[in-house]
Amino acid sequence: MDWGMENRLAQIIKPDGKCFFLPIDHGYFQGPTSCLEKPQETIKPLLQYADALFVTRGVLRSAIDPAKTKPVILRVSGGTSMVGESLENEMLTTSIEEILRLNVTAVGLSVFIGTKYEKQTLKNLTDLVNMCENYGIPVMAVTAVGRELEKRDARYLALCCRIAAELGARVVKTYWCEDFDKVTRGCPVPIVMAGGPKCKTEIDVFNFVHDGIEKGAIGINLGRNVWQHQYPVAMMRALHAVVHKKATPEDANDLFNEIKSKSEPQECK
Repeated sequence: MDWGMENRLAQIIKPDGKCFFLPIDHGYFQGPTSCLEKPQETIKPLLQYADALFVTRGVLRSAIDPAKTKPVILRVSGGTSMVGESLENEMLTTSIEEILRLNVTAVGLSVFIGTKYEKQTLKNLTDLVNMCENYGIPVMAVTAVGRELEKRDARYLALCCRIAAELGARVVKTYWCEDFDKVTRGCPVPIVMAGGPKCKTEIDVFNFVHDGIEKGAIGINLGRNVWQHQYPVAMMRALHAVVHKKATPEDANDLFNEIKSKSEPQECK
């Protein structure tokens, strides 16, 4: 592996081999998402516990202090919205010149396997890999499912992750599922877990994160389960303990409740 690629991967994956990415890119298709209306305020108390930010170029420029940030994974796919016909009809939104100009550590895009736009989004991935490999920039493929949440089973996600790795992704972001080891076993590159919709209880989040790491994931890319929570710092710190300190779900829940007891709840509209 070239030094530049290895160096950038080392910035987002810590020496223990684990990572906690904080995604705040939801606005690229959802608009002003609840609790993320002002991204700079949302991330301020959370940033110290994150290993990298997953963000669009617009928010990066307008809301992220270049002197006080973490490594950046730049979202470079888009072109659709929640009110449009199809979330899967994405394109590449950012040139390699822009990626270099922003000095980001890695880039990420979504692929929608099994949809009408499968070939198009996989072509986006191959085009991005072809561009970024020349400059030592890692590509993270996001195995998105659009609105079809029932697709989140091990057989489907294993297929998606392997295809993304085969096409050159250096990291794959996917959903946790039952029998998650079937997903990680078949993927030759590191897998990070997405959070998906908000979970009903904190222990539900800690359980799936712990299970996924035990079964081969290197970390998480969780947003809404953190910054839409009434106690986002408590959630962030508890999840950080699961990822980087090998905390059990019960340990994480105890830590969450301890920090919660000393915190004021946030209110999101």
